[in-house]
Amino acid sequence: MRLLEAVASHDDGAPAKQLAREAGLALPTAYHLLRTLAHEGYLRKEKGLFMLGAAAERLSSSGAQQNRRGMITDALQHWRDAIGVPVYFAVYREGEIEVVAVADTPGNPAVAEWADFRETGHAHAIGQCLLAQLDDEGRRDHLDRYPAYSITPYSVRDGRTLLRRLDGLGRMQPVVERQEYALGTVCAAFPITVGSTAATMAVSLPSHQAGRLLPVARQLQTEVGKLVGTLAFSISI
Repeated sequence: MRLLEAVASHDDGAPAKQLAREAGLALPTAYHLLRTLAHEGYLRKEKGLFMLGAAAERLSSSGAQQNRRGMITDALQHWRDAIGVPVYFAVYREGEIEVVAVADTPGNPAVAEWADFRETGHAHAIGQCLLAQLDDEGRRDHLDRYPAYSITPYSVRDGRTLLRRLDGLGRMQPVVERQEYALGTVCAAFPITVGSTAATMAVSLPSHQAGRLLPVARQLQTEVGKLVGTLAFSISI
């Protein structure tokens, strides 16, 4: 690890002797480790200089992604505690709905995924909000793969009805869904900016608290607007 750190500090690479010195290793030990790291793809050697290889870059990318997800989880937990409701973050990536993180408590549990979230985007607020951010071709492509159908008595019954609803939504208007995905639950989701990626944050409440839904969603939307630029939402999740 010390050798990897030493290599990472030299953008243009460094020779074995210099790396051994910087890592505090005997030269024979350094040579052995450098060869092993190069063989495994963590380093590469060019003209006598060692530099980071593809495996180290993948490791760095994976760590950065975990850090970003950790930041998102921390942020959701903060808003969950501040507002007192379950909070969700989801993106639309490569044609699929992906719930990245959820923060809830035993006293205020998140909606149970009783029907696959990816396949029922037409029925829940998260999916509807993400689909609303796509162009017409993207929406129709999604509905061709995952046709709309009623999963509760309150769900939209077909794709045509859903497309009309999506066309009527304002750009930053929260999407409200009342018992369309799960009986006894109401949800609201609003779009957020993540580069060119469609993304959303959402809240849910028991249906008997439906009167709180929009005020809570507006409160979260305001709070997210204050911090979105400083979090990991502005880069690829």
